[in-house]
Amino acid sequence: MNLPAGESMTDTRSPALAELLAQVRRLRREVLAAGRRRLETHRDRHPGGFSPSALNLAHYLALRTHDLRALQDRLAEEGLSSLGRCESHVLHSLDKVAGLLSLAVSCRRAEAREQPAPVTYEQGRALLRAHAEALYGPRPERGAYIMVTLPGEAAREPELTRALLARGMDCARINCAHDGPDEWAAMIGNLRRAEEQTGRRCRVLMDLAGHKIRTGAIGPEPGAVHVKPRRDRLGRVTGPATVLLLRPGAAPPPGAGPWCFTPPEALFNRLGPGCRLHFTDTRGKSRTWEVTAAAGGDGWLARAPEGSYVGPGTRFRLDTGRGRTTGRAWPLAACAAGSGMIPLATGDPLLLTRDSAPGHPGRRDFSGAVVEPARIACTCPGALTAVRPGAHVWFDDGRLGTVVEASDAEGLRLRVTRAGPRGVGLKPDRGINFPDTPLTLPALSAKDLRDLDFVAAHADLVGFSFVQSLGDMERLLAELAARGAPRLPVVAKIETRLAVANLPEILLGTLGRHPVGVMIARGDLAVELGGERMAEIQEEILWLCEAAHVPAIWATQVLENLAKKGVASRPELTDAAMGVRAECVMLNKGPHILEALGTLDDILARMRAHQRKKSARLRALHW
Repeated sequence: MNLPAGESMTDTRSPALAELLAQVRRLRREVLAAGRRRLETHRDRHPGGFSPSALNLAHYLALRTHDLRALQDRLAEEGLSSLGRCESHVLHSLDKVAGLLSLAVSCRRAEAREQPAPVTYEQGRALLRAHAEALYGPRPERGAYIMVTLPGEAAREPELTRALLARGMDCARINCAHDGPDEWAAMIGNLRRAEEQTGRRCRVLMDLAGHKIRTGAIGPEPGAVHVKPRRDRLGRVTGPATVLLLRPGAAPPPGAGPWCFTPPEALFNRLGPGCRLHFTDTRGKSRTWEVTAAAGGDGWLARAPEGSYVGPGTRFRLDTGRGRTTGRAWPLAACAAGSGMIPLATGDPLLLTRDSAPGHPGRRDFSGAVVEPARIACTCPGALTAVRPGAHVWFDDGRLGTVVEASDAEGLRLRVTRAGPRGVGLKPDRGINFPDTPLTLPALSAKDLRDLDFVAAHADLVGFSFVQSLGDMERLLAELAARGAPRLPVVAKIETRLAVANLPEILLGTLGRHPVGVMIARGDLAVELGGERMAEIQEEILWLCEAAHVPAIWATQVLENLAKKGVASRPELTDAAMGVRAECVMLNKGPHILEALGTLDDILARMRAHQRKKSARLRALHW
């Protein structure tokens, strides 16, 4: 070896490098010892020994208890790996750095270690790929898989499923919170036929609903409903209002509008085109509505040329078109869709009730002071048991924030703390989050247990909503085994603070025993953690999954505007591109889902050349 003039081969050629080598070796010893201690608590679950992935995850968790920033800077300054991409092969990275430092210091290779690295660089990549293919099938050319939530139409329209598959769907998600076994079977049947027609394979993930913690129904607003004809900007009438008269028991269709009423059955059955309904509104004004056309099989449309106020005491007389009205006067009930919303502003009180009575917007006096607070039911009253005063409660994906002032037999008495400058309209069937409260609900609801019978027989993967602990995972695995599906892969949906905190133990206790994936449910997590913290936590979950060689799903609101409105915003295009760091990206349903799927396929295919996990790939630039 030819050395530069003035240098000789000694064991102390660089004291700075020697000290750096000692620091790396010390770090390895500490990581190894801490990893062993952490695994000891799971030894009973792994009588045959821990898998390489479990060992590597334990080492990664031990490594991340240290603040490595100063060490990283020193390693980078010497042109060595700064350990910033060691997730899938922790000890291997430390050994490689130590080996190069040893050569630089003494021109000798590092001595053999007491415990070899369980996973090398190439093995780490291979394990993650193998685990992803075990869940989702052969990896597509674009690298990342695409999962699509199937709408209800997929049960009735085979061509939709076929189009999704042809556009690049790799995994179809069925949300068990909607539809039922008949519709699910039809969706899967259409998908299997589409596979035969297209020659493409597609896995089916069935997502357990979990506990449905949502707002309950809202009753008609007390008082009169104001039916108003169309007017221009100068207040001149330009056209009549359209009123929907709905068959009793029928649900208002989407977009029914504010003027939806339910006549008694006997009156509804006598309605038809040309019939007129005469009434005196709450102001004493005589008004007439004319039935013009059928609205599907469960409703009639009526023309209202003049404004009117219809209250609970308003009575209608039927004129069948022969100039005579019936002697009987009939009431009309305003549909729930006619009100459907509770307006709330910052500082307003709100009662979240344990009963299922329809909610209402409360009452105020002439000065605007609250006489009776607004109220709305919680569809899972058991969730309210553990909530204490001072805890935060969020509604509708964080659009409405409240704090608990008191808890009593009736429910939680809340005060609105965040509603935006114009307030928020709280609607039925909106999600409720309790970020400060560990909920004492069982991991699997009664509905989940019923749905598991179908899932175990038909699904390729099961999505586990509301998983918050290793005990929860153990319960699901036992239920799957009892249904003859002991190896059905489980995708753990991480959607609460407690799930984030317990994710390391959930994975350590499951790796090597059962196929597992992780879904980063970013919508619920953003509410639970706050949007600012969510940006940090989603990265940490990706790193943790890579260390465990567990496939991750980038989920919630990916290309949401494009799927629902047909137009993509710039931020969501960037967000979709970030999804390439996960093994799978999930799209939710929407009227423009095919366009969203095509766009995501193109983005992921382009980004594959630039990004592998969190490592930038330096492909030649093309401007």
